[in-house]
Amino acid sequence: MQIMLTYNSQLKKLVMPEYGRNVQQMVDHCLTIEDRDERTRCAFTIVQNMANMFPQLRAETDYRHKLWDHLMIMSGFQLDIDFPFDDIIKEENLDTKPDPIRYELEPIIYRHYGKNIERMIARAAEYPEGEERDALVMLLANHMKKLIFQINNEDVEDAKIFKDLERYSHGAIRLDPATHHLHEYQIVKPAQPTGKKKKKK
Repeated sequence: MQIMLTYNSQLKKLVMPEYGRNVQQMVDHCLTIEDRDERTRCAFTIVQNMANMFPQLRAETDYRHKLWDHLMIMSGFQLDIDFPFDDIIKEENLDTKPDPIRYELEPIIYRHYGKNIERMIARAAEYPEGEERDALVMLLANHMKKLIFQINNEDVEDAKIFKDLERYSHGAIRLDPATHHLHEYQIVKPAQPTGKKKKKK
């Protein structure tokens, strides 16, 4: 199975890039949910994910309020839900940029994977054996392969990814290349103009 990659330059600009494109896509999906109660539950889940990404924020005063303000900003001030706070930020009040998220430097085994992958693998290693754990591990492995491919644009052997997974999980996650196969990726280049102009009639 081949997966086409899209250049970031072809995607819309992130309002708050510190949360990443995955969180923005969650917010975009939340806006499409018609049922208000379901939309509210989705928003609470997104905020919880945002909090997990930056646990250092918990030491700050009103950090939960800040996360909900950030969610509202990422929704383009279109999110209509039952907010846990009455004074959620409004577009007319946003005269300055939100405070940036402070990053805490932590040692990273492989920089091309990033710290979030390390954390997710650690969580996956704690899952009980079963289909849910297997599916999560394969999602992580495929994402790791895509991250490497984006760096060197060359095919990466599945065995390399499985070895990294085993190291990250301290041996808790072991995949056999003979029975497990990851996606094959290839770069999709932006369409080039033909240079031909239509003849005027």
